Amino acid sequence: MTLADKLASLPDLPGIYRMQDVDGKVIYVGKARSLRQRVRSYFSQGGQENAKVRAMVERIADFDYIITDTEREALVLESNIIKDLRPHYNIRIKDDKHYPYLRLGTDEAYPRLTIVRRVAKDGAKYFGPYPNSSAVREMLKRMKRIFPLRQCNRDVAYGTRIGRPCLHFHLKQCLGPCQGDVKPEDYAQIVRQMEMLLDGRHEVLLKEMRRNMKLRSTAMEFEQAARLRDQIAAVEAVVERQKIDTARADERDVLGLASGLDESCVAVFRVRDGKVVGRESYILAGTAEQERAEIMRAFLLQHYRTASMTPGEVVLPELPAEAEEVENYLREVKGKKMRLLVPQRGDKKSLADLAGKNALQVLQERWIAQNGKKELLSRALDELAHYLGLGAAPERMECYDISNIAGTLSVGSMVVFVSGQPSRSDYRRFRIKWVEGANDFASLHEVLTRRLSRLREGKKAFAVQPDLIIVDGGKGQLSAAVDALRQEGYSHIPIAALAKQEEIIFLPDADEAIRLPRHSQVRYLMQRIRDEAHRFAITYHRELRSKKGVASLLEGCPGIGPARRKALLAHFGGLPSLRAASVTEIAAVKGMTPALAAALQEYLANEF
Repeated sequence: MTLADKLASLPDLPGIYRMQDVDGKVIYVGKARSLRQRVRSYFSQGGQENAKVRAMVERIADFDYIITDTEREALVLESNIIKDLRPHYNIRIKDDKHYPYLRLGTDEAYPRLTIVRRVAKDGAKYFGPYPNSSAVREMLKRMKRIFPLRQCNRDVAYGTRIGRPCLHFHLKQCLGPCQGDVKPEDYAQIVRQMEMLLDGRHEVLLKEMRRNMKLRSTAMEFEQAARLRDQIAAVEAVVERQKIDTARADERDVLGLASGLDESCVAVFRVRDGKVVGRESYILAGTAEQERAEIMRAFLLQHYRTASMTPGEVVLPELPAEAEEVENYLREVKGKKMRLLVPQRGDKKSLADLAGKNALQVLQERWIAQNGKKELLSRALDELAHYLGLGAAPERMECYDISNIAGTLSVGSMVVFVSGQPSRSDYRRFRIKWVEGANDFASLHEVLTRRLSRLREGKKAFAVQPDLIIVDGGKGQLSAAVDALRQEGYSHIPIAALAKQEEIIFLPDADEAIRLPRHSQVRYLMQRIRDEAHRFAITYHRELRSKKGVASLLEGCPGIGPARRKALLAHFGGLPSLRAASVTEIAAVKGMTPALAAALQEYLANEF
């Protein structure tokens, strides 16, 4: 049967599909509410919406599918197959099989704590995954010092002595069940306490241990009380190393996501008893041109499928695709409800933002370690070119900002970034000459007109043409800048406006604004350029105000003429007293009104 025949015979039913290359290797697995509609969409013109899908479709030589009763069943099956096959074009946790776990063999009479690389369904308890082998070895080392569980693989049993005890027994790092005198219930008590610490239930464990220490001391069992005292100190040391206080004492995971062009990172903060007790970071491959919601969905399904510590709440930077189905899947797999929450404000929002910054930092360190700092900037420029639709990464970028107070002493700034780095020798500043009053649009038009005219004239200080122009502001500033480029004959230079707060980018003739991904290198690069232009403009404005002199400061305040200025200085005796006066006191001066007094007070506050 040909590919066309198989497409024509697809059922209108839920299920999963597997795309295969010429060698029969599965390169992509997906789920669908309707197999007919979803699979056919890949081969339609509108379905190949990005380069990744186009590249995948070019490699598809065949496909097969499995029908399910419901879309939820398809979701479960999709997750299982991706986990087993790890197809090239699916989002997947990178090197997941290499993340180490701590395994507590609770299926044994005298369990041991060991390091493993895979989670098996063998009745044991698994803790992790941990970010690297050094982290899990350090945790195992601490556990040995606090809880003296056996470390050998002898077949031990109560009442049966097996040889001589090892060095760990003499160092008091093992109870020595090989000597046959350790009751299983006593050993199980220590195992239970270790589980509590690994689960992050520090406060409950410490409370129990302190109560036992007090009982031992009251019973004059001072040696055992001293041993408990040392254990309490060791547990407290472990907790203190990892403690970050949060507002509420509850249990949750907080996730942060940072994305690059070809891979992403998810940072997971584990909050237990109101404290962040651990942070893991996971690199995700196959995320090129994927929506953040899809990336988050893939991570949640893969990570919590095997994670041993699953809280009742997961705080996210944004909801995953098919959030309700993901919640239902996790509830079924873990046997407990896991609520997915996207906070809008407060401590949870702050912690989610912090997790996002940590994720970006991990990506940055990874890029720098692999290719150096230049590669990090190069990636950010490539991402910028991708989002703005540029043919190549911009080598020279110029950003412009306007600064004034109540329309006085208006100035403009031009900062230059070359290869992602500030080129301060190329910075230029402009005193607004043609515009009167507070008109940022006209002022920006003037600055760009003067800059571009000097470029056309070949003036040395302005002789290099930018690859990208950025203006601080929204659609109004963009319109004024585009008009200046058109007027001077430079309409071919790419231009964008970056709005504050939400960091939205506006492009000429674009129907929708561009929202750069939060906690991405390209977003931080754009913020840095914009902030540098704003800082340079403010600095120049302050210099001009300083040169103008304190004595004539009132001349710049709208509505304050010679008569009112004279009356104010006569009444208050000087600027210090005037600045300290209230609106009511200023309004009481002859010729002043409450509105003028309020405007003057605001003007003076901005001047200093």
